[in-house]
Amino acid sequence: MRLGTEESGPIAAKGATARALPAAGKSTVREYAEALLVALLAALVIRTFVVQAFKIPSSSMVPTLQIGDHILVNKLAYGLRLPLVGLQLLSFGQPKPGDIIVFIYPVDPSKDFIKRVIAVAGDVVEVRNKRVYVNGTPRDDAHAYFTDGLEDARGGVPRDIYGPTAVPPDHVFVMGDNRDRSYDSRFWGFVSLDEIRGKAFLIYWSWDGADRWVRWERLGDRVY
Repeated sequence: MRLGTEESGPIAAKGATARALPAAGKSTVREYAEALLVALLAALVIRTFVVQAFKIPSSSMVPTLQIGDHILVNKLAYGLRLPLVGLQLLSFGQPKPGDIIVFIYPVDPSKDFIKRVIAVAGDVVEVRNKRVYVNGTPRDDAHAYFTDGLEDARGGVPRDIYGPTAVPPDHVFVMGDNRDRSYDSRFWGFVSLDEIRGKAFLIYWSWDGADRWVRWERLGDRVY
């Protein structure tokens, strides 16, 4: 009896272990699934509220940003907004002249544009023979880049001669650094603060599509 009882003990234990394995397997799968779900939710929250990646498709911000640059945008730079409705929950300040921002293109909300803030609400902005004036004072912008001569109009809209025009409340006036190849506030008006997605701050990848090589020297560069 004792021998049989002792022998049945280990056998029962083995049986219990064998029966427990499927439960343990299910638990492991569930843990992986939960971890994956949490990671996806965290990525969604980060992309929606904190940081979002964008690719530069045009030359309007040359030489600061090149075609093929991949950048990160700080979506908390100016505050916390609810997606879709655009309701601001917290404010951390407002864009300043010189900031490079990503915003919803006013003419086509399905597109995002990136430009540099030139003037803010209350400022009077004017362009005279390519030179930008804010409140009557020349704005010295080391980032400005020009590719051709003076041109009074492009498509009937002033490019090298603009204004003077006052920036309305809750709006900013933006321009591309590549002044002669940028479609910006000179042509379609001001950007509402509600349409700003965030402030660009880092180049995390850069690919030269024409030569098919990585611009290693640009990786990790700050955007300013």
